[in-house]
Amino acid sequence: MMVLITYDVNTGSAAGRKRLRQIAKQCVNYGQRVQNSVFECVLDATQCKQLQQKLLGLMDPETDSLRFYYLGNHYQTKIEHFGAKSTYEPEGVLMV
Repeated sequence: MMVLITYDVNTGSAAGRKRLRQIAKQCVNYGQRVQNSVFECVLDATQCKQLQQKLLGLMDPETDSLRFYYLGNHYQTKIEHFGAKSTYEPEGVLMV
């Protein structure tokens, strides 16, 4: 299923900047960054729960926010892209 993950981390302190880097690193391991704090991830239910638990363990619930949008398996008709950045095939080969 396609899951859109967004986060907002308070970076007013060194600890906040570290949390931001750690959360972004975990998201990169599971999906594609489409904007600064927005990731598209194609995950199964187990991967989704694992990632969610990792991110919840990293964030500070008093100052940060984390959102998961579940677009499902037929997400292709739910996403439209406009603008300069080129699109990608989420289920295609990703070369790093």
